[in-house]
Amino acid sequence: MAAQDTVTGTVKGPGLLPHEFLFITRDNTRTRIGEFVYYEAEVDGETRQIVGTIKGRSLNRGLPDAFLAEANVRPADIAAMLGMESDPEIYEITVEIIGYFSRKLGNFVNPRISPNPGDRVLLASSEVLAEMLSPRRASETGSACMGSLLTREAGEVPVVLSVKDVVSTHLAILASTGSGKSYTAGVLIEELLRPYNRAAVLVVDPHGEYHTMASVQGDEQFAGTDGYRPEVKIFTPDRIKVRFSSLTEADIKYLLPEGTSEKMLHFLRQAFRSLQDMLKAEGRRDYLYGYQDLREHVVKQQYGKDDRDAGDGGNVSSIQGLLWRLDSRFDRTDGIFHAHEHIELQELYRPGRVTILDLSDIEQAEQQVIVGAMLRRVNKARMMTTRGETDKGENFLDYPVFTLLEEAHRFAPAGASVVSTNVLKQILSEGRKFGVGIGLITQRPGKLDQDVLSQCMTQIIMRIVNPIDQHTIAQSVEGAGRAMLAELPALTKGQAIISGVGINTPVMCRIRPRLTAHGGETFDAPAEWMKWHSGGEAAKRDQDDAVYLRPSSGKKPEKIGNIRV
Repeated sequence: MAAQDTVTGTVKGPGLLPHEFLFITRDNTRTRIGEFVYYEAEVDGETRQIVGTIKGRSLNRGLPDAFLAEANVRPADIAAMLGMESDPEIYEITVEIIGYFSRKLGNFVNPRISPNPGDRVLLASSEVLAEMLSPRRASETGSACMGSLLTREAGEVPVVLSVKDVVSTHLAILASTGSGKSYTAGVLIEELLRPYNRAAVLVVDPHGEYHTMASVQGDEQFAGTDGYRPEVKIFTPDRIKVRFSSLTEADIKYLLPEGTSEKMLHFLRQAFRSLQDMLKAEGRRDYLYGYQDLREHVVKQQYGKDDRDAGDGGNVSSIQGLLWRLDSRFDRTDGIFHAHEHIELQELYRPGRVTILDLSDIEQAEQQVIVGAMLRRVNKARMMTTRGETDKGENFLDYPVFTLLEEAHRFAPAGASVVSTNVLKQILSEGRKFGVGIGLITQRPGKLDQDVLSQCMTQIIMRIVNPIDQHTIAQSVEGAGRAMLAELPALTKGQAIISGVGINTPVMCRIRPRLTAHGGETFDAPAEWMKWHSGGEAAKRDQDDAVYLRPSSGKKPEKIGNIRV
């Protein structure tokens, strides 16, 4: 027992479940849900501290109801008049046993030894918890300090994730709107860019919230003693290019409008396969073909090989309808699909750089195709590089990568088939072997594909109120205890439950302050309205209106209503 450890109660007996016990205490301040306590037991001839976390509490004995009925009289005063104890309340606390911490294993071991009635229960010291709870120490290689233990003072017990485990086994950040999920993601990105990680990170940003990460560049807090400086690269919608030959047949079909008939899809399938067969026969499987190449093979189907498949009126109309739909999507000078251009993987991912893929002005179907095509490319490149199948070119990527998907339910929605879901499932199940990490961020876990969510082995869960989302988390997330999940509605902004392989045991965490500005703040509508009516803003608008409405010729202004134009 450490000198500063405090005896907080006495064991009453076993709890309802085999891994629980009850203790009795008068302490109402240090026995909060999520707090850590321990008892001592002999394990293999050595006295061990068997740690547990408080999961429930109830009043075992309290003042009579009659003492509480008079709101204007303090119950303690009534008790004193009758010669009773000033603090008669006794609490029964339920503890879930975790085990003793093995320094050799760097994790907890449950010895299956329950405490005896009458054994002392002690509050674990902050120094001991700092060593036990986190698999890494703050600022060491492979660490990500997300904040501190919520049941202690801010900064007293750091909560530090293992970046290796987070990246290799994937991450989910789950929270209701306004609970701080994007803020927390920003904290994680900051940690990944610090000199002790220098990660290759890509953020898929459907709302344009992560531009403020640019302030990382030039910030001395992120500088390394060897001259390291992190980079931030932002691809705005006008700079996002996808090579047409990187699309699958399913991608192309998915981008066609509703109402595309099965007959049209049949001709598309025939044309796509005909193009692939031709390239294979000519030994040009890696040929960078464009939309016009596919279009030619669609057009050819109007002229069959014999009378049976010659283009009759029905076929011609179906093919023309297909061409119209394809042209409207792909034959555009301002489109994102190109014959030869695309963003190189080495531009999307580079150690020491966070790349922001801003999809805010791109429609959702195209967003899903962009993400699906990009993830296929990076997964293929990492597989080929890891297996030694390439040592140069666009498929050579000789370092692990991590991709954060904001609004993840767009790219793997529950109960719907979108082109990005399957590649996400493949990476989440196989990416560990090839160094392709995924982080999913969503405000609606219930709308996220459950197979996808269940494969994220580290979870940062913030305030969740919706019962469907709570149920989804309870069904899909194995690492977090049921008692902690019951706390989700009570969490406030910036508080989270962190569980899974990235941390030694589930903890309630106070997320640390950001080093960079946050770009996802909610607008203060009344303040903006008041600003619009302020004197300075009104005068500026009047001046701008005068310039805008000034006639460009010598013609006398014409009055319409109260405005001269």
